[in-house]
Amino acid sequence: MTTPDGGIPLSFSDKCKRTFLGQPLTTDRLDSERLSNRVALGALSPDAISSTAYGPEQIMVELLPAAGMAAFSLLIPITGVVLCILVLVTASYRQVVMAYTRAGGSYSVARENFGPRVAQVAAAALLIDYVVTVAVQPAAATVAVVSAIPALRPYHLEITLAAVVLICVANLRGLRRSGRTFAMTTYAFVTMITVTILTGLVREIGWGLPRYDPQHLAGAVPVHQGSGLVLGASVLIVLRAFANGGASLTGIEAVSNTINVFQKPEGINARRVLTAMACILGFLLAGVAWLAHATHAVPYLDEYPSMLSEIARAVFGHGALGNILYLLVQASTAAILFTGCNTSFNGFPALASFVAEDRFLPRPLAKRGHRLVFSNGILTLTALAVVLLLVTEAKVTALVPFFAIGVFTGFAMAGYGMAKHHLTHRGARWRAKLVVNLLAGILSTVVVGIFVVAKFTEGAWLMVVVFPLLVLALMRLNAKYRAEASVLEMSHSDDCDFARHPRLQVLVFVDSIDLAEIEAMRLGHGLHADELTAVHFVIDVDRAMSLRERWARFEHDTPLWLINCPDRHLSRAAHELVGRVLSDHPESRVTVLLPRRTYSPLLGRLLHDRTADKMARAVSRIRGATAIIVPYDIESRIARVAPGVQLESPAAPVIAGR
Repeated sequence: MTTPDGGIPLSFSDKCKRTFLGQPLTTDRLDSERLSNRVALGALSPDAISSTAYGPEQIMVELLPAAGMAAFSLLIPITGVVLCILVLVTASYRQVVMAYTRAGGSYSVARENFGPRVAQVAAAALLIDYVVTVAVQPAAATVAVVSAIPALRPYHLEITLAAVVLICVANLRGLRRSGRTFAMTTYAFVTMITVTILTGLVREIGWGLPRYDPQHLAGAVPVHQGSGLVLGASVLIVLRAFANGGASLTGIEAVSNTINVFQKPEGINARRVLTAMACILGFLLAGVAWLAHATHAVPYLDEYPSMLSEIARAVFGHGALGNILYLLVQASTAAILFTGCNTSFNGFPALASFVAEDRFLPRPLAKRGHRLVFSNGILTLTALAVVLLLVTEAKVTALVPFFAIGVFTGFAMAGYGMAKHHLTHRGARWRAKLVVNLLAGILSTVVVGIFVVAKFTEGAWLMVVVFPLLVLALMRLNAKYRAEASVLEMSHSDDCDFARHPRLQVLVFVDSIDLAEIEAMRLGHGLHADELTAVHFVIDVDRAMSLRERWARFEHDTPLWLINCPDRHLSRAAHELVGRVLSDHPESRVTVLLPRRTYSPLLGRLLHDRTADKMARAVSRIRGATAIIVPYDIESRIARVAPGVQLESPAAPVIAGR
């Protein structure tokens, strides 16, 4: 298979990309991949809006065993506190998207106001949150599926992993295509939950909703039997319930983290989408919490059926129409939860690319791939999420303790950063904006503290350990990049002296006499060196003697050195030889030519080693030495060679040196 213009053959990876992802997109089509507000609302809000499906349930998981039936009375006020935080955080992020119209969200705010090193706290928080989101959302989606189809319960983990992989592929194909698909699932879920809330309200007003008896439901979370509100609902229990419910606010930051996908003017469009998303989330959370209070729906120990499933069954009943509506609720819930992790697939790669540009993450994360998306970031996110799912067996209750610490840390960094922004710039109504952002930062910090204390024994301790380690790793990586840059950069006060090494000595490392070696020798002669020498490292004495005899017949002008290498460590031997030559001729520059035969990309790596690359790395560490790899493509010549056809010259050399 060749390229359309008849150029070089496509590699195996190129063929796979074209097969699974489609034709590559050119950079000039980048602007066409931006999303309209309607599509962006659906594509970027599944994470936040879908939390309606498990947020109230996670509150009840903590309350019922300790507070008993009083848990249903506590559910509404706890949800009210969560909604108040939602309003404050949304107000803060409305200012973020207007002031910082580049992807990055709280990272951009912290970086601009506190510097890149402090900003790594926000970066670590958001990167962790995105990974956990990709694990939690599909796991909760599988709960919705199995609630409607119990026969699939044994395949819970497999279904979750398959969903993550499929969404990964969808995002690798390009943002616009996947964005429209995910927007449909968001609007379907909002429609069905709204229908459920309104139907439940009408039934409650008209003739009353049916109620479950939590104390007699087999498999349900145990209900405390005493005076729960007094004995069980301690401050710690309420804080744990609030911590679980706070997971409902994850995803609010997604708009600011991917603001570059909006059409111009980005800030105004992002603010509109953010406001609409917060309003929808607030309405759905309040409605589902009220329905849980009215129906006394409870979570189950093995997570099946979900509390939202119980609510839908109570609201719609068991008639023909009720069964249809129930299945539609479950289908839309599963769909938005499966696609809810798309928020992370949009946010994580964009944020990672921004951090990589600041040299705190590996540079490959900043490169766009086959379909103009940050493919390396998408693949990294998928791999980390899959590992997390395997470790936790895709249990939602096991994943929730990891969930919100990262995102509320991001909220805090954004709030504090915007507070400093207003203190510095003092624009219109800056005092009122300062108060909003400072309150958002302080309240988010308090919430992080609550998570750490209340959920410490339930998994938050791992976040307390991982979080600072990740920040430290980002700092160390940046230090490595800065050290490399300091070596490569030339001082502005120094003139470039291209004649610094008046004497050039070229060494050609030869292993045999073939076309690859001949091409290397031709290149050596073309360098017009003061001294050209062939070098063979002796591992097999008989083979070395045979080579010397052939060399005497093949080449008389270039001497052949036989260097004993009894330990077979060719890289060390090459390093020592070049070091001795430079020591004997301190004013010289040594260039080493290493013929490298390149074979088929897959089978060739199994059948042949990469000795030339290893030796080149060893030589290039020596000051005053340069290693040049001279590729000779065997595979292409096998395909092209025919009787009477002269072989082409090899590819341009690859140079490594100092």
